[in-house]
Amino acid sequence: MSFATVARVTGLAAPTLVQRYGSRDGMVQSALLAAWDALEARTTEAAETSQISSKGAVQFLKLLAGDDATSLDLSLLAADLRDPTLRNRASGWREMVEAALAARLGGGAKGREAAAILFAAWQGQALWQSAGGRGFKLKDALKRLD
Repeated sequence: MSFATVARVTGLAAPTLVQRYGSRDGMVQSALLAAWDALEARTTEAAETSQISSKGAVQFLKLLAGDDATSLDLSLLAADLRDPTLRNRASGWREMVEAALAARLGGGAKGREAAAILFAAWQGQALWQSAGGRGFKLKDALKRLD
């Protein structure tokens, strides 16, 4: 990605982009921070609308994953976690998701542990699904955690 490419796509002048963001890295970071904002809002909405139960945990993750054009590709957000600001956003989001899952899995130490495992399984599934594999169903993984 370059200022020239973004200028062509957005119709803004490249010097305007340079003035606003200072560098290509600044422009990329700004775009990724906006995507993290959107993902956090989606996470809050999913937590508010999914039931507090084991089924609700799977429902919550399905709402986060989405099947529509507004779904976010987490691999793009995690593309450059060398940036401490982006790494902190990713870590905070993971904690947010795991807390919502733990609440649906009974809370306490066991609920937090199950939430961490389910989160890791969900992220692994999302990563490898793009490579063409159907993998396992999250509800089956959840049954094994009970």
